[in-house]
Amino acid sequence: MEGIVVQKYGGSSVADAERIRRVARRVVATHQTGRPVVVVVSAMGDTTDHLIELARQISPSPPKREMDMLLSTGEQVSIALLAMAIQEEGAEAISLTGAQVGIRTDSQHMRARIQEVRTERILHELSQGRIVIVAGFQGIDDLNDITTLGRGGSDTTAVALAAALKAERCEIYTDVDGVYTADPRVVPEARRLEWVAYGEMLELASLGAVVLQPRAVEYAAQHGVVLWVRSSFVEGPGTVVREVSPMEHARVVVGVTHDRNVAKVVVVDVPDRPGVAHQLFNALAQEEINVDMIVQTTKAQQATDLLFTVTRDDLPRAKQIVEAVARDLGATAVQEDPSVAKVSIVGAGMMSHPGVAARMFGALAEGGINIHVISTSEIKISCLIDEERVEEAVRRVHQAFRLDQLDSEEAPAPQEATS
Repeated sequence: MEGIVVQKYGGSSVADAERIRRVARRVVATHQTGRPVVVVVSAMGDTTDHLIELARQISPSPPKREMDMLLSTGEQVSIALLAMAIQEEGAEAISLTGAQVGIRTDSQHMRARIQEVRTERILHELSQGRIVIVAGFQGIDDLNDITTLGRGGSDTTAVALAAALKAERCEIYTDVDGVYTADPRVVPEARRLEWVAYGEMLELASLGAVVLQPRAVEYAAQHGVVLWVRSSFVEGPGTVVREVSPMEHARVVVGVTHDRNVAKVVVVDVPDRPGVAHQLFNALAQEEINVDMIVQTTKAQQATDLLFTVTRDDLPRAKQIVEAVARDLGATAVQEDPSVAKVSIVGAGMMSHPGVAARMFGALAEGGINIHVISTSEIKISCLIDEERVEEAVRRVHQAFRLDQLDSEEAPAPQEATS
């Protein structure tokens, strides 16, 4: 089936009845152009947070399978209400759960990965002239258990459907009108980017920009799905996320991000011998705790300090695991510090432009902002700093790279993005 449009609406876009009606009108308007429409919806507003809090009132450590059963209900409310609203607008619609549309995942509850999308049911409903409303964030495993895809998983649902259906376009509607050079709430002069390369967007999303889920960007890049990030509340071209040729990488830095969901862990006086790092980080990996920045400092007497970062959400579990390993290794102590944050710059152009790191470090130094840890890749530089200075750091770095000014060499967005 040709011309399929996949649209995804986040929780803020469907937070109440009036916003659901507004989304319904936009969906119907797209449908009236003659194109088949598939809509992916998140849970209303803060529903997921409320459900998590309710679960914690029952159990401090609820089983992950039961959490998936609970959290998946939020999207089922949204899709049913949106289907009703669309029908009130005079169009036919049907709401379907992730299981009903054939989204098959692995069995990793709360962090499941999509393995297959079976499109038969969707294509059948579209062939009948119906708008298909799909519950985001969820699927079903080989045991027919409900699974969820992790925070922001509705983005991944939309991209996976767009890839499987060979959709004409995948539009991600959210509460902002595109991807910005920094958080506009922190940097008022931040500007909207017309386009961002997949690799840059993946780094931005991984480093704190909450516009898109990192896994969704990764999936889009793998399957060549072009994304349009747009606002649910105002009309505009938004930002296009797509493949970019090397000649288009004129911009050295495209954006500055910050992330407060960071905690620092230091294992003091670890024996300096082969296999120690593997023993520590393998134990964390077994519990599916992601480690970000890692620094090893060699000391006298064949000892070393191992410093790394995890999310604050993972800190309690990580500390228990690290303390157990540290005892086995004979380390002196385990220290934690949740009062840190990460500020990062991203840009594919920095690979061919020397002095980028020096400019970032200089901007922080001028403000007297101390750097605890530095992490780099070909297209990003991250610094761990005190949380209380993070917004100032973002503003200083944004100004240092003059990201408030339009780059005359910036490539235009594809014409389809303005339609």
